[in-house]
Formats: sequence, C-alpha cells, structure tokens
Amino acid sequence: MDLTRVEIELKKRWDYPYYWGHRQQDDWDKQTNFIYQTYSFERLLEKLSSLDKELINYGLNRWYNFWSAMAVEYLFATHPEVTPNKNKYDKLVDFSINGIPFDHKTSIFPKGFHHGFDFAKTHQNELITWLYANQSQQGRKHMANRLFVILYDTQKGEHWQLKAEIALLKKAIDAYINSFSPTKLSKTKTSLSDVIWMTR
Repeated sequence: MDLTRVEIELKKRWDYPYYWGHRQQDDWDKQTNFIYQTYSFERLLEKLSSLDKELINYGLNRWYNFWSAMAVEYLFATHPEVTPNKNKYDKLVDFSINGIPFDHKTSIFPKGFHHGFDFAKTHQNELITWLYANQSQQGRKHMANRLFVILYDTQKGEHWQLKAEIALLKKAIDAYINSFSPTKLSKTKTSLSDVIWMTR
C-alpha cells in the first residue's frame, strides 16, 4: 500500500463538510459499495455525482473511513513485532503482538463518553468499558481482546480529520508497539485491551 498516496487522497476529503445525514443501512451501503474499488478522490466524486446530496455525504464518509481503516490495518500488519491474521474473515482477531491476539478499532474521541479528554487519559479503564459497551453494534460487537486507536484534535476539535494523518498514525502505532508490554493492558474476565492515543 502506498501510504503517502493514501494520505494525499484522504486529505482531499477535508474540503467537504463532514456529516453523515443518515444512519448506516444496507440499502445505502449497496448503492455506495464502489468505494472499495475507488482509490482516488476525484474518481469517487465522479461516481457519486449522480446520487442525491445525503447519499453523496454517506458515500464520502464510507470511502474516507474505509481507506483510513485499510491504512491503519496495514500499519499494524507490517510492523516487525506484529503477526497479521491470515484469516481475513475472522471478526475477533486482526493480528497478534507478542502472541496476544487483538482486534483493533480506530475512532474519534467519543462525544457520548460525557467526560473530557484529560479525564479519559487518567481514567482509561472507564473509557475502555464505555467503548466496549457502545461501539461496533454490528458484526464486530464482541468482548474479546481489542486495541482502541483514539483520535483527538487538540488544535481545531476536528477529530475526524486525524483519520487522514497516516504519518502521525504510523508514529503513534509504532511507538505503542515498540514499547508494548502485556503488564500494561487493561484486563477483564474476557479480554485484554488498551488505548493508543493519537493527537495533534
């Protein structure tokens, strides 16, 4: 994967308002499934041009989130200390670090947490509990091991834009893996988990 190109393409999304306008649904997914084979932002706009405004926004956001997620997964999978899961259909495991299997989820700092950034940083277990309870309501909802990559924009509050900061994401992920220690993980009866913070 050409990470430099992915970052350039993703940042073109910043010039357009970021809102969903509609909750995720199968019908809208089917109408915008071309995002998976569309690499350039210009080509994406061409394919979206015949759709109505709400569906255009929906497609823009699906494309943006998908290609950011692919880049993050690549960052993990290509790190020398990480063993990627060869079974791409496994919803519980994306990769292993030091033999410990993890799913991963990249998210902007959640408004619904009802606490600020500083509180979350010093009460990380509370944030993790909230994330397990409130995220991934579809096929990836589970209580197995997970690494949460949380994005927080201290400059403009545009947390969503950080999904395009691939170089910064690489720096945060590499730093976490390079200093990885199982003793630092949050532990419950069913899972091991942790938060990787990425801020600007």
